[in-house]
Amino acid sequence: MSRVPSLSSPFLLGFDEIERVLDRVAKGADGYPPYNIERLPREESNPERLRITLAVAGFTRDQLDVSVEENQLVIRGRQQDDKSRQYLHRGIAARQFQRTFVLADGMEVMGADLKHGLLSVDLIRPQPERIVRSIAINDLEQ
Repeated sequence: MSRVPSLSSPFLLGFDEIERVLDRVAKGADGYPPYNIERLPREESNPERLRITLAVAGFTRDQLDVSVEENQLVIRGRQQDDKSRQYLHRGIAARQFQRTFVLADGMEVMGADLKHGLLSVDLIRPQPERIVRSIAINDLEQ
């Protein structure tokens, strides 16, 4: 069964990459770890920004990795089982995760903080310049 592209309008030229990104995001939608995304208002020294906060209780700074790979913010967590412990009940599993957020062109990661089991990553989008460019029309009827 062939899939009808949702961005197939003749007025939307060159948006096939966006459609591939949407497909990739839909496939990687598992629920761990839970996260929030909030908009933080402009402050004196900081522009308006977005903050992604992930609940990563039990992970240390060394077990977390935050990187930007081809316009994607990738957050990974790796824990090892402590073989020296003997559990009577194990409700908190040591597990690995990878959470990916697709970034729009121009989005920049300001930094990341780990506090009280919450990993916060701040992002900004600098305001793009408005560019108007005139296109010359060639006369080919000579």
